[in-house]
Amino acid sequence: MSGHPVMVHDRALESYGFGEDHPFNPLRIRLTIELCEELGLFDGVEMVGAEPAAEEDLLAVHSLSYVRSVQEAGGGGMLDPVRAAELMRYGIGTPDNPVVPGVHEACSHVVGAVMEASRMVMAGEAEHAMCVSGGLHHALRSQASGFCFYNDAGAAIARLKKDYPGIRVAYVDTDAHHGDGVQWMFYEDPEVLTISMHESGRYLFPGTGGVGERGRGEGEGYSVNVPLEPYTGDESWISCFEEVVPETLRAFGPDIIISQNGCDGHRLDPLTHLAATTRLYEHVPRRVHDLAHDLCGGKWVATGGGGYDWWRVVPRAWTALWAVVSHAELPEKTAGDWISRWQRECPVELPRLMHDLAEEYPPGPRASSIADRNRRTVEEVLEKVLPLIK
Repeated sequence: MSGHPVMVHDRALESYGFGEDHPFNPLRIRLTIELCEELGLFDGVEMVGAEPAAEEDLLAVHSLSYVRSVQEAGGGGMLDPVRAAELMRYGIGTPDNPVVPGVHEACSHVVGAVMEASRMVMAGEAEHAMCVSGGLHHALRSQASGFCFYNDAGAAIARLKKDYPGIRVAYVDTDAHHGDGVQWMFYEDPEVLTISMHESGRYLFPGTGGVGERGRGEGEGYSVNVPLEPYTGDESWISCFEEVVPETLRAFGPDIIISQNGCDGHRLDPLTHLAATTRLYEHVPRRVHDLAHDLCGGKWVATGGGGYDWWRVVPRAWTALWAVVSHAELPEKTAGDWISRWQRECPVELPRLMHDLAEEYPPGPRASSIADRNRRTVEEVLEKVLPLIK
């Protein structure tokens, strides 16, 4: 099925979230799916469902005690204060990762969907696949973190390594927050390359992702981080991407690329301090797509990730991502029926165009000095990290 794009999605995948008052609201997934539908981007395209991940796949990247704790927390029963305090040690029950009924099943379903997308691509059943609900990159081996209970990319990579011994997997993360969970899971593994471009941990959760985090032991050089200065805009971000990502991927030689496409680096996002526009979220997927074709026969799995301006940013950014995955032209205008359907509920004016206009977001007064600092970071990466990849 060469050239066949697949969206792995069903309504059950929209159950992973923490309520309408929490930033991680699955409404953003529904808005994206409906915008794609109204623009005709699902016409003639297969949408595939998925089963929740099996326990063995969760245990490939998470500890048994942690998985049991997530199951208990999501069981719907009352937790006594002592047990609730014990679960807090696993990051369960915090404001970022609150206890909600069914969280184990909901998050396992997301993991299963990303695993299915990866399986289909490697099996040749799809050239590219996307799971918009995926991208839960902060979950650690025994810790819920940053809205993430289980790590979907980590589990998918672990399964690929089991099914295809010797496979080389490249994970490219352009979320505004460092892709820490995936990095730490494969920090000593030279068969998994993790690249993360994010706002510097000096200013933003999770506080990691410096250039010096470059892997350990045999994995030294295979964790590549590009921490960006606050208020980094399109020009500098794209320049840093082009300086680092293509050369790093070529040096590594992946068999498949998995990309995490958080769009919380947009200027309108309420949780970060970056200054991108939709230009970035159209450029990155196109380049990852091209690199997948250049380096690994087009084998590419794309996920969503962060993004907390649900109405104006997330649906357009992830619709642009799907347009690249599905080899479709992104329309200029937002679908009128979609605007009519959702404007009644939206507290702000929905954008009429799929692209931000340059004049809406001019460069800030410090753009040049920010770009200079980012350039020095890139030079450090190219000097100290890239030569370690064999």
